[in-house]
Amino acid sequence: MIRMLLIGCLLLLSACASQPPLPSKTPVLSLPLQLHVQREQDGQRQDWLLVMQREAGGIRWSMMDPLGIPQARQKLIKGAWQADGLLPPNPQARELFAALLFALTSADEVSKLYPGTQEMDLIRTLPSRWKITYHSSLVFRMDVIGQHLTYRISPLEAAR
Repeated sequence: MIRMLLIGCLLLLSACASQPPLPSKTPVLSLPLQLHVQREQDGQRQDWLLVMQREAGGIRWSMMDPLGIPQARQKLIKGAWQADGLLPPNPQARELFAALLFALTSADEVSKLYPGTQEMDLIRTLPSRWKITYHSSLVFRMDVIGQHLTYRISPLEAAR
């Protein structure tokens, strides 16, 4: 019994330690945004639609698969993630959302909000966490360092 309790505590501590970094305050973003997210890892690819919008003093993140089935919903309010709806916690989605927040933060704000950020030409890095390679402000590649995990981000085209 004690052994199980110790294992539970260690798992809880490791989960807390691996939380993705968030800025000290929410950066200024041009919202709402609708993004196409392509996730690639170990030769597998997934596509999602992500909607980011302002809501109740925070940012609401809603991610769906191509059929419109919700995959993750979170609100970022006052620097903390909150569940939005009945979907189970999704640590991978929180990592993606936190990385997107880092990638979408303006060059003027990023070094203040994310100490240790490195920028050179069209590449922005938060050492040991994320590497962003920009093609434009809303078209970029995000690499999760050390996980062989890549996201390709682009805006959704408006319906015609």
